[in-house]
Amino acid sequence: MIGCLIGEVFALEAPTVLLNVNGVGYEIDTPLSTFCQLQKGQKVTLWTHLAVREDAQLLYGFLHQQEKIIFRTLLKVNGVGPKMALGILSTLSVDMLIHTVEHEDINTLIKVPGVGKKTAERLMIELRDRFKAMSTGSVPSNSTTEQIQFTGNSAVAEAEAALQSLGYKPLEAQKLVSAAKGDFTEASDIIRAALKSMNK
Repeated sequence: MIGCLIGEVFALEAPTVLLNVNGVGYEIDTPLSTFCQLQKGQKVTLWTHLAVREDAQLLYGFLHQQEKIIFRTLLKVNGVGPKMALGILSTLSVDMLIHTVEHEDINTLIKVPGVGKKTAERLMIELRDRFKAMSTGSVPSNSTTEQIQFTGNSAVAEAEAALQSLGYKPLEAQKLVSAAKGDFTEASDIIRAALKSMNK
């Protein structure tokens, strides 16, 4: 099992990071909370989860260990796969997800791409007890979310690609970005505005 990887960011293509570890490039899928903080050439440690399937071995990576813990917890919920788990962590912070489950806020959960009412209800039931302990302080707040930064030639293109990786169709992503971009010049700001508009 690969628990973490330490290396240099070689390439970024939402939501995948190519991490150079001693000359070996690892393709790692990440939630936006991690992806937005990475820059090409940056030396970083990613906490990883290895998923082995019949046709592939997939790596998922997170800047913060608590996100990896939450990701693995989400995978234990019936009907939740890696793509949906990444979508949840890309839309909601760890603290917000815990708060949402504690307060049985189904309306917030169903705004995550791919999460319907039945899945949201199942998440509430299966995560309530597990998150109860985390909400006491064992899962610290992600204080770096205000410092996220995208790299790339086009902030709009990055934002659209990131939203598509969350499950939005190309036209939906284009409309969300078009409505949210305003005066923003950074992809991370556009994405935050787009997701915020979905949560209204």
